[in-house]
Amino acid sequence: MLKMKSLVMSALLLSVSGMASADIHFIIPGGPGGGWDTTARGVGEALVKSKIDGNASFENLSGGGGGRAIASMIKSKNKQGDILLVNSTPIVLRALSGQIPFSYRDLTPVAGIVADYGAFVVRNDSPLKTWDDVLAAFKADPQRFNIAGGSARGSMDHLVAAQAIAAAGLDGGRLRYVPYDAGGQAKAGLLSGEVDLLSTGFSEALEIAGSGQGRILAMTAPEIVAEHPEVPTIKSLGYDMTFTNWRGFFAAPDTPKAKVDEYVAKFAALIKTPEWEQVRARNGWINLFEPQAEFIKSLEAQEQQLKATMLQLGFIK
Repeated sequence: MLKMKSLVMSALLLSVSGMASADIHFIIPGGPGGGWDTTARGVGEALVKSKIDGNASFENLSGGGGGRAIASMIKSKNKQGDILLVNSTPIVLRALSGQIPFSYRDLTPVAGIVADYGAFVVRNDSPLKTWDDVLAAFKADPQRFNIAGGSARGSMDHLVAAQAIAAAGLDGGRLRYVPYDAGGQAKAGLLSGEVDLLSTGFSEALEIAGSGQGRILAMTAPEIVAEHPEVPTIKSLGYDMTFTNWRGFFAAPDTPKAKVDEYVAKFAALIKTPEWEQVRARNGWINLFEPQAEFIKSLEAQEQQLKATMLQLGFIK
C-alpha cells in the first residue's frame, strides 16, 4: 500500500513538473498585512517564480471573523479554475467559539504548508524592555494595560496572549484585548500608541522589527529559533507555554479527490524549490508540509486541544 501511494505521488509530481503552467486564485479571509495575506502571496510568488503555476491572483475578503471568505469559498464550487482559501488556527478557534457558522469540515482541507509562532512586540520607545516588564505592568493594573491583535476577541491573537499571561500564574481571562481587522491595522494601533503591546505572528513581528519600528520581547516557539537567537521564547524565560500556528489551504466543498491530489502534488514540489526557500526564510516560517490525510488528523487533534484550553481560560463555556 505504501509503495502504491509513493508511486501515485511520484506520478503526480511528474505531471506537475511537465504540465502547462496553470493559473491559481487565492482567497484571503483578512485585510492586507496579516499572516493570511503574507502566506497566500508568498506561496503564490514562489509558485509563479518556480514555474509550477503561470500566474497567481489574490482576493482579500475580510469580514465576519473570516466567515465571509469561507462563504465565498463554499459558493465557488460551481466556478471554473483553481481557487484555494488560505487559513490557519483561527478557523478552528472561531468555530469553537461560535464566531463563525462554519468549520473546516465545510470545506475540503488540502494541505498544511508552514508553521508560524506567536510573538509579542512593543514600540521602540516603549518603557517595556523585557517580557517580565510586561507581566509586571499587567499585574500592577490589568485594566490599564492594552494588548492588540489583528483578529476578534476570543480569537488566536487573544488566546495566545492570554495563555502567555496565564503561564506566569496570572489571570489571562482579565487581559484587556483590543481587536483590529488584520495585522496591518493592529500594527498601526501599536505604532500610534493606542495600545501597549501587539500579539501577532512571528513573521509579522520580524517585519516590524526589521523596519526599525518595534522590538520583539518574546515568542512562543518551543525553543530558540536558530535563525533568530536574539529573540527569547516564553519557555526559555521560565514559563511553561508554547504555541504553534499552522497555515494551510482549503478547496471548495465536494472538490474531486483527483483535484486535491493535484494541489497536494504542487505543494510537495513547491517546498523543494529554491524559490520557496527564499520566501520561507524571508518570513521566518517553519516548513510544516502535511498532505490531506495528515492535515485532517492534525485539524481534529488541534480542535480537541484548543477546546480544552478555551474552557480552562473561560473563552467558552
